[in-house]
Amino acid sequence: MSDPTDAEANPLRECLPRTRVPEPCVVVLFGATGDLTHRKLMPALYNLARGGNLPAECAIVGFARRDWDDAKFRSEIETTLKGAAVSDFDDVWPQFAPRLAFSPGTFDDEKAYEALRAKLEQVDATHGTKGNRLYYLAVAPEFFAIIVEQLGKAGLIQSPHQEGPWTRIVIEKPFGHDLKSARTLNRDVSRVLDESQVYRIDHYLGKETVQNILALRFGNSMFEPVWNRRHVESVQITVAEEVGMAGGRGAYYDTSGAIRDMVQNHMMQLLCLVAMEPPVDLSADAVRNEKLKVLQSLPKWNDDDVARNVVRGQYAAGSIQGADVPAYHQEKGIPPDSKTGTYVALRLTLNNWRWADVPFYLRTGKALPKRATEIAIQFKQPPTALFESDTEGSGGANLLILRIQPNEGASLAFQAKIPGSRRRLQEVRMDFRYGTAFASPPPEAYERLLLDVMLGDPTLFTRTDEVDSAWRFITTILDAWDRGVGQPVPYPAGTWGPPEADRLIEADGGSWRRL
Repeated sequence: MSDPTDAEANPLRECLPRTRVPEPCVVVLFGATGDLTHRKLMPALYNLARGGNLPAECAIVGFARRDWDDAKFRSEIETTLKGAAVSDFDDVWPQFAPRLAFSPGTFDDEKAYEALRAKLEQVDATHGTKGNRLYYLAVAPEFFAIIVEQLGKAGLIQSPHQEGPWTRIVIEKPFGHDLKSARTLNRDVSRVLDESQVYRIDHYLGKETVQNILALRFGNSMFEPVWNRRHVESVQITVAEEVGMAGGRGAYYDTSGAIRDMVQNHMMQLLCLVAMEPPVDLSADAVRNEKLKVLQSLPKWNDDDVARNVVRGQYAAGSIQGADVPAYHQEKGIPPDSKTGTYVALRLTLNNWRWADVPFYLRTGKALPKRATEIAIQFKQPPTALFESDTEGSGGANLLILRIQPNEGASLAFQAKIPGSRRRLQEVRMDFRYGTAFASPPPEAYERLLLDVMLGDPTLFTRTDEVDSAWRFITTILDAWDRGVGQPVPYPAGTWGPPEADRLIEADGGSWRRL
């Protein structure tokens, strides 16, 4: 059953202004009963529909092992959306609910895929989705290759080289556990799918504040001339998490740690956007080609380099905002002798013309004092000190802060003369906040990314050569750790990390920003 197209009869069309509307399609959610689907994906799809950014001929089919039917799935999603406090629920839900269907089965059961194929054919006939398929793998990484293989066997993959319906598949992170496993997974996926059909998602790239890095750099003529080693002293990238192992993630996190969970994907992407060269245009390959060059310019370290430039920490017992936090090895699901790092700080330089000898400092950790993600561009001091400074240690150096979350925005620190007869300077700031400037908070990252997949725009998704290059650098560190280099050092929960991380940056005469 298709939704009515008349605006007065269809609240989905009138709640928010439409932007880009993709072709008819079915969104198949593997892992439809899981946390990601309920917490992020379904609210994002609902909001896209509410804003008129889904075609009337669009349906959503859940696939999971629970023995549900369409009615049960709709009931569960209704509860989810009400709990998420989405807008205009009473107006939109009656139009949204008929789009939902469910097909039960396990990921390795061939008969379940035959049933899924029959369900999709039924949905095509009922909703007019024209055979276009978006498969979203919101499942544990060990099921990625299995699902792709079964989709291929069941004839549920349409070749991109033939005219007709399209097939696209979204694969959540982590794409691999190290370089070898990433290459194995890519080989398994490429047996069934063309690279153009694979969308490796990193939700950080869907954040408006992350995309704004490109706008700030290449949409303003004032920044690009000074965005290089002649004017930039250093760059700090921080991804701080206040939470520890709440929510029962301990068992998974212990196989991942901060370096796999954050550095290999989120932080490498932020590094690329800060350091990349201007693309010839904003097409997918033009942007991703420049990001790849950054990853290819990462240093090639040996064990001694890892020991000098990387600090691995693990939080000990402490407190955050007055609440006691147990040590990591005392958390549920964590072995008492675990050496998994919950904190990583590293110093690196890029082997290219623009950034030669400019240190990039990256840090991320769990159980830190606050949740915050920011990029700090520290510019060099003026060559001569003509004025008196009222700020100790500033020396007139300018600082650009890009706040990814929370308090999304940017600020630029510069020197201004203090009124009076003396030639004294004081640091002042120009501040931009998304919520104030645009009178509304940025949209959720998954809304933008899901819409881009339906539109066939892979700009904000990582290409296989990007994944390979990032893993090559990270695996060097992992292998060194496996050989006993850099044992994890403790830091009390609620602090900004171990003293060793402070010494890492202090050796260059700097210090970490206190967010």
